[in-house]
Amino acid sequence: MKIFAVIGDPIVHSKSPRMHNNALNTLNFCASYTRYHLQEKNKLKDVVKFFDGVNITIPFKEEACLIADFKDKSVLHIGSANTLLNKNNKIYAYNTDYLGFLKAIEEFKNIKNALILGAGGTARALAYALKTQDIEVAIVNRSDGRFEKLNHSVCYLYEQLQPDFQFDLIVNTTSAGLNDMILPCKRDILENLFCNAKYAFDVIYGKNTPFLELARQWNLQTKDGTDMLLWQGVFAFELFLECKQQREEIFKAMNMALNYP
Repeated sequence: MKIFAVIGDPIVHSKSPRMHNNALNTLNFCASYTRYHLQEKNKLKDVVKFFDGVNITIPFKEEACLIADFKDKSVLHIGSANTLLNKNNKIYAYNTDYLGFLKAIEEFKNIKNALILGAGGTARALAYALKTQDIEVAIVNRSDGRFEKLNHSVCYLYEQLQPDFQFDLIVNTTSAGLNDMILPCKRDILENLFCNAKYAFDVIYGKNTPFLELARQWNLQTKDGTDMLLWQGVFAFELFLECKQQREEIFKAMNMALNYP
C-alpha cells in the first residue's frame, strides 16, 4: 500500500486528507493519505522518506525545493514546491499551486495586470502562473527581505504604493485572516487598490476573510482559495498515481469531499 501525506505547521485544519482519501476510495487505489505536523524544517527530508509522496504547505515550500534531487521546470522558476514524490531513493519536486490557481481564476476575464500581497513561496508561484498568461505582475510586502528572490517581478513596500496605481486583480497570499480578523495591510491602502480593480482573490479557503469582505464592499468579483486547493490537489494526485487520464473522476471525488459538511 502506498502512503501519502500533507506536511505543514499548522496542519490540523487541512482538508487535503479528506479530498485525497475520497479520490483514492472512489478510484479503488490501494493507498492512504494522512497529515503530518512538522515543526522543524531541517527534518523535512527525513520525514518525506517515510512516504511515497507528500503535499507541502506553510511554511516548508521553499525547503521542499531545496531538498529535492530533481526539480520540475516550474519549481526551478518559482523556487518553491508543494508536491514531492519519493521514487528510487530520490526526491522529485513539483509545483501544482500555480496550476490550481490558474484553474481557479478562469472566470476572471481580461486581466492585464495584477498585484500580489506577500512575497513568500505562494506569491512566487502565483506570479509565475500569471506571467505564463502574459499578465503583468507586481508584488508588495511589508519588508524587502524576500525581494531578491523576486527579481523577475516589480516589487514595492506598502508605503511605496501610490493612490493612482491600477491593477485588475488583487491577490492576498499572506496569512492575514487565517486565524484572525485582520487585513494584510492598512485599510486605506486596500481601498485605494480596490477602487480601481475588478477582481480579488484570497488563497485562504473556507473563510470570509476581512480582505474579501472589504473587496466585496467595493463591488469586486471575489474568490477564496477553495478552487485553488481543489485543483492543486487534483494535479498532485495525478503525479502521485500517474493517472492523468482519470482527471474528471478525481475532480468529482475531491470536490464532493471538499464540499461535504
